[in-house]
Amino acid sequence: MKILVLGVGNILFGDEGIGVHLCNYLKVNYKFESPHKIDFIDGGTLAQMLIPIITSYDEVLILDCVDVDGAKIGEVYHFPFSKVPNIITWAGSAHEVEMLQTLRLIEAMGDLPPVSVIGIIPYIIGEDTTFELSESVKEGAKVMEKIALDFLEQRGVKATRIKNVDLQFVANHSFKGVDDL
Repeated sequence: MKILVLGVGNILFGDEGIGVHLCNYLKVNYKFESPHKIDFIDGGTLAQMLIPIITSYDEVLILDCVDVDGAKIGEVYHFPFSKVPNIITWAGSAHEVEMLQTLRLIEAMGDLPPVSVIGIIPYIIGEDTTFELSESVKEGAKVMEKIALDFLEQRGVKATRIKNVDLQFVANHSFKGVDDL
């Protein structure tokens, strides 16, 4: 089995990049042992360009931001894409609608593997660029991390903590890659 952990988001807009940052954080801080092939990929805002990547896996875990009316910044939601709760939208940023459309397009083509989503409510910063994450999203990211590790463990993946690199440090370096952190 091939498992993809796909971080999605725009790293230039603070919390909006949490999916990418958390994906990189997991890659930097953990060693994963598995009978399966597991990859951690920064999907950025590529949306439809990710189709060949997504369809080449047997199961996908997407880390991203979501929008929920009345929700608080930092709240975390976990759901299978096949059963997106009615309260969830991906209407909060430039990339999110495209990601939703991309998954629906793959589904319509009959090529969508099982997809699970871990989403968090971000603080929307508008037009200013920053790598800074809000305190609420940094706290919520701890919940996302636990859910992601549980998801992988349920599939026979053993995660061993090998480093303790801070999430904000990872976010500050995501633009240049994190293989050397």
